[in-house]
Amino acid sequence: MKKLTVAALAVSTLLSGSALAHESGEFFIRAGSATVRPTEGAGGTLGSLNGFDVSNNTQLGLTFTYMATDNIGIELLAATPFRHKIGTGDTGDIATVRHLPPTLMAQWYFGDASSKLRPYIGAGVNYTTFFDEGFNNNGKETGLSDLSLKDSWGMAGQVGMDYLINRDWLINMSVWYMDIDTTASYKLGGAQQHDSVRLDPWVFMFSAGYRF
Repeated sequence: MKKLTVAALAVSTLLSGSALAHESGEFFIRAGSATVRPTEGAGGTLGSLNGFDVSNNTQLGLTFTYMATDNIGIELLAATPFRHKIGTGDTGDIATVRHLPPTLMAQWYFGDASSKLRPYIGAGVNYTTFFDEGFNNNGKETGLSDLSLKDSWGMAGQVGMDYLINRDWLINMSVWYMDIDTTASYKLGGAQQHDSVRLDPWVFMFSAGYRF
C-alpha cells in the first residue's frame, strides 16, 4: 500500500503543480528548430514538367505567447528566413527563393492552472512574404528569367504541447499546417508567364521556452 501511495504521489507531482502552470496574464517565449516541409504543386508550365518540387528547410523558430486566460493563448510565430530550392522532374533544380511566414494564432490550452503538461490546439492566419527569388544557371540555360513570387495570405492550424520543467522553463513540441498559395511570375524565352504555385507546408518545431 505504501508503494502505491508513493507511486500515486509521483504521478500527481509529474502532472500538476500550481506553482508551475500557465496562468492568465503570463507571457512566454520559445526558441528552437523549425522545419518547413512543403506539400507542393504547381499549374501552368512549371506544373507540366514531370513533377514540381520545393525542398525542405530548417531555421531558427521563435514563438511569442500571451495567456489571455488560464486556457486561452495568443501566439505569434516568427523565424529566420527559410531558403528553398525549386525544381521539376525534367529540369532538376532551377531556382531558389527565401520566405518568411509570420503566423498569428488563437490557442486553447487543455488542462487548468495546476497542470504541468499543457496540450493545445490553435487556429489563425498566416502571411508569407517571398524575397531573393532567382533562377540558377540551370534555370537560365533553359530560357527562364525574372522570377517573382506574390506574397500570400492564408489560414493556419496547429497542435502542440508544453511540458513545464520548473517555474521559468518549459519544453515544447508543435506542428502547424499553413495554407500558402502564390503566383510565380517569370519569363520563358522572353514571354511572360504566370503559374499558380501551392506550398501548403507542414511546419515542425521543437523548442525550449522561458516564462515571464
